[in-house]
Amino acid sequence: MSADAVVIGSGVDELVAAHYLARRGMRVRLVRSAAVPVQHAGWIPPWVARDLGLESHGLKITRSDPWAVAPLSGGGRLELSHDIARTAAAIRSLSARDAAKWPAFCERMHAIAGVLEHLYSALPPDPLTHELSGYMALARTALRVRGLGRRGIEDLLRVLPMSIADLLDDWFESDALKGVLGAAGVMHLCQGPRSGGTAFNFLHHHVGSPPGVFRQPQSNLHAVLSALPGIEPVDAEVVHIAVQQGRATGVVLSNGDAIAASVVVSGAHPQRALLELIDPGWLDPELVRAVRNIRSRGVVTQLTLALDRDPGFTRLVVAPSLDYLEHAYDAAKYRQISAAPYLEACHIEPVRDGRHEVRVHVQYTPCTLADATWDTEQAGRLARRVVSRLADDVAGFASSVVEQHMLTPHDFQHVYGCPQGQTRHAEIALDQMLWMRPVPELARYRTPIAGFYLCGPAMHPGGGILAAAGAHAARTVLDDIKTRKA
Repeated sequence: MSADAVVIGSGVDELVAAHYLARRGMRVRLVRSAAVPVQHAGWIPPWVARDLGLESHGLKITRSDPWAVAPLSGGGRLELSHDIARTAAAIRSLSARDAAKWPAFCERMHAIAGVLEHLYSALPPDPLTHELSGYMALARTALRVRGLGRRGIEDLLRVLPMSIADLLDDWFESDALKGVLGAAGVMHLCQGPRSGGTAFNFLHHHVGSPPGVFRQPQSNLHAVLSALPGIEPVDAEVVHIAVQQGRATGVVLSNGDAIAASVVVSGAHPQRALLELIDPGWLDPELVRAVRNIRSRGVVTQLTLALDRDPGFTRLVVAPSLDYLEHAYDAAKYRQISAAPYLEACHIEPVRDGRHEVRVHVQYTPCTLADATWDTEQAGRLARRVVSRLADDVAGFASSVVEQHMLTPHDFQHVYGCPQGQTRHAEIALDQMLWMRPVPELARYRTPIAGFYLCGPAMHPGGGILAAAGAHAARTVLDDIKTRKA
């Protein structure tokens, strides 16, 4: 078999990369290696949707409103909606001071997130560039930052390295409000709200959302991309990437077949792509060391529940305070499952066969446990604990559950190939972002092997920003082909 390009994997970024290349006339084989954890939540850059005509193929983006519902310790709920004034009115029952500050907080956080959106919509900036295009990209970013004004620039420089707890303590006094917002700062991180840089993670998850909405939308992006024509799927496992004289020449499959290609694009974690699929002898030992040290600590379990009735919420957040989140993280520090985890239960539309699907984000649950193993019994205990906790806030919840399915970090590692169970591949942290994601030598999607590229969520701009890494990687491939032909 042969092709112009082979794309390894069937996640969102791999599918996007394959379709971009195919639309430029390349014959693309998509090798759907192992199963991939489907990312349902995240911002889809509008330019990707336009380039691939996704709306005309049925793309649906759903934003819950209210975007978060938080049970209150004294009874009742705090509902945070898309309408800033309505949210402020809801907050006023907890704190008149916080309600008064809410509009300004939303405005200022949205301004900073706008700078990140600008950065995420382009290749990662190269601060040491000697090319005219690189200088122009840096100048555009500088102008964008300058447009924030003095207060905005001060916000940007001050907020990004902060802990989300410090940021929220500066603004608000209500524990319930700070808990809901603080949860976005630690989402998918093996860190607590008092860890430095979690304010950056909070803003990362705000990119692309309206002011005052601090959760990402749901979409059917993966299903739409999977149904698009134009690429040739191959159901097999890639066991080796062939390299001759420093250039990728194709892939070898588990069934013994080979696909010859001058371009190979992988969505696998860099540790698998570079340290398992090719001979590491082609790589500099320092790069091997850097790739081995990419932080990829998974602490999230996904519990999917089928209910025989409407659960009565769109997105229920169990994170009553910053202290609650910090205590939940304490267990993970010692490789233990949190006894009182942070939960986000999202009601997924549409209803199927009369059943309502609720997808629960359960954090903190480390991949490797200090004094236990992830087995059916361990997973079952965790599932019962989660359902019991949700039943404390939703009457009749436990009795309405008719089916459940759990994916633990152990599953994400051993079934889906995510080292340490981290579905974002590389954690979202300042030292693993932009021109340092996942490490500086790989930041622009190229590897030291000519013709071999990376496009997965470990690459800029990272997990939670759907399709951008795949699109950027494909553009890099096309630019390199154009340069070689020039």
